[in-house]
Amino acid sequence: MTIHTQTRYAIDPETVKGFDTTKLRDHFHVGDLFAAGEIRLVYSHYDRLILGSAVPEGTDLTLDAVPETGTPSFLDRREAAVLNIGETGTVTVEGTTHTLERGEVLYIGLGSGAVTFSGAGRFYVLSAPAHRKCPTKLIKLSDARRVEMGARETANERTIIQFLHPEVCESCQLLMGYTQFADGSIWNTMPAHLHDRRMEAYLYFDLPADQRVFHLMGKPEETRHIVMANEEAVISPPWSIHSGAGTSSYTFCWAMAGDNVDFTDMDMVAMGDLR
Repeated sequence: MTIHTQTRYAIDPETVKGFDTTKLRDHFHVGDLFAAGEIRLVYSHYDRLILGSAVPEGTDLTLDAVPETGTPSFLDRREAAVLNIGETGTVTVEGTTHTLERGEVLYIGLGSGAVTFSGAGRFYVLSAPAHRKCPTKLIKLSDARRVEMGARETANERTIIQFLHPEVCESCQLLMGYTQFADGSIWNTMPAHLHDRRMEAYLYFDLPADQRVFHLMGKPEETRHIVMANEEAVISPPWSIHSGAGTSSYTFCWAMAGDNVDFTDMDMVAMGDLR
C-alpha cells in the first residue's frame, strides 16, 4: 500500500499578487488526487486542514501513521470526514464496518485509530485538528440537511446538501457538504463572501471530462482564477473569495475548518466591490 503526502504552506495575499499561473496552481490547486490503490493526502498549513483520497480498487487501504501529523496514528489529535464519490464501498473504524453508497458521508471522531477503506468507492478524505471526541456517524443522503438556493435566471439554481452541520452531525470544527447544480446553472457562491475566521477547500466533481470550472480566488479587489477539471481540488485561504463558473453544470464538495461551526459566519462581498 502507498501513502503519498504533500505539504502546502500558507501564503499571504500580498505575495499572491505577484504569482503567475504556475505558482498559483502550485500553492492552491490540487490535481492527480485520486489514484487506484493509493491514499493521497495534502497537508495544508491553513488551519492544518488535510484533504486527500483513498481508492481501494480491489485492495484494502489503511490510513494510520502519517509522519506529517507528528502523532503515532492519523486521528490521535484529529477528526475526519469521508465522502464517497464512487460506487459502493466500505470504511472500517474501531472494528465497525460502514457501507457508503455514492454521495454518503462518514464522520470519524478524534482518537478512532486506523481507518480501512475497501470496495469500489472513490473516497474523498478531509481532516482537521480536534480537541474533543465526537461520535463516529454514517450520514445517509436522507439524513442530510438540504437547502434550495438560486434561480435559473441567474444561472445558479442549486441544492446545498449539508452533512457536517450542527443540525445534522456533531463535529469539533469540521463543516462539510456538497452543492449540486441544476442543468444549465453554473455559478457557485455568487455574490461572493469571505470568512476570515475559517479556511475552505473545494473538490469539483461530476464534471464532464471535456468541461472545466473557472475557480475565482483572491482578495475581492484583487481576484485571480484557476482552471479546474473533474475531481480536482482547490485550497481557499481565509482572506480569499471562493467562487466560480463552469462550462457545464457540476457538483462541488466544500469543507471548512477554523474558529467555529457557524455555517452562516460569512462576510458578504458586494458585486460592485469585485475587481
